[in-house]
Amino acid sequence: MTTYRGTVELTLSVNGEDRRVVLNTADTLLRVLREKLGLTGAKNGCENGDCGACTVLIDGTPCKACMVLAVTCDGRRITTIEGVNGHAVQRAFIEHNGFQCGFCTPGQVLNAVALLERFPDADPATVREWMESNLCRCTGYEGIRKALDSLRPLSP
Repeated sequence: MTTYRGTVELTLSVNGEDRRVVLNTADTLLRVLREKLGLTGAKNGCENGDCGACTVLIDGTPCKACMVLAVTCDGRRITTIEGVNGHAVQRAFIEHNGFQCGFCTPGQVLNAVALLERFPDADPATVREWMESNLCRCTGYEGIRKALDSLRPLSP
């Protein structure tokens, strides 16, 4: 088991760019992204992994950044909402009103990006299961569902 103490300097690969950062070993990835790297797209909603507002992709897998120690991300590929600017999922969310206040939207979008990369023709049950890890208190999910439905290949 690896033990971390004090501060460390490491390089994080964020949105395709290597970023050198000095951090406390107890710092979460969310804190480092927001406070040290100025990437504020991931939101601090609950700090216990329930809401998904802080979702980022680590090596393509959706992870709740509030639950990940930043020191464990050395050598891994981190993608934040800032790293998918203009992605088809974002455009679909806009076109189908998949947001209201926008607080949860970055996490929703990143979760959907990973879902559709893994399962481009995911059935509605798979989409629902994947998206359950992100809570929205505004939309009722209808716009989000429509946005994701618009991106899936049409069945014959």
